[in-house]
Amino acid sequence: MRLHVDKEADALYLRLDDSKIIESEEIAPGVIVDYDRKNAVVGVEVLHLSRRAPKSKARKYPATRTTTALVLHEKPAKKYGS
Repeated sequence: MRLHVDKEADALYLRLDDSKIIESEEIAPGVIVDYDRKNAVVGVEVLHLSRRAPKSKARKYPATRTTTALVLHEKPAKKYGS
């Protein structure tokens, strides 16, 4: 599992494994899920990250060369499309 935060693109990408991505679907505004050939989720991208993680509600942890972790403490998101 890898987590990558791209500050320039204002996006976060969580890659669960190295399976080939066959299809991607935007499941909520700015939230894209990647699927493999078995229709299993292999990645999740969150766009407009700075709008979703107000600085007062996010705790930064020490970063490695390519990874920054954020922990958010907010109410669970509503189910998209219901």
